[in-house]
Amino acid sequence: MPFTKKDICTEISARTGLTQVDSLIVVEELLATISRTLMAGKTIQIRGFGSFKLKVRRSHLARNPRTGEKVEIKAGINPVFQASRELKTRVNKPN
Repeated sequence: MPFTKKDICTEISARTGLTQVDSLIVVEELLATISRTLMAGKTIQIRGFGSFKLKVRRSHLARNPRTGEKVEIKAGINPVFQASRELKTRVNKPN
């Protein structure tokens, strides 16, 4: 089962003593700030956690596997998250 935004707010509320409403405001503003920063074309680096970047995808031709027809895939920009070495170490560390 995925860990949702509501679960994050509940966890923050329990650890900090903030109300769930206040923790929801903090989480939503953090996500909005990340979105606005990426829309501005900037990279976000959070030491010990990772970085959010934009990856440019070039246009290319692909093939529809069902019909064999060639289809053009348009160029675009994808937001990506790259975990830091510290986060990878913590996630892979046996408990």
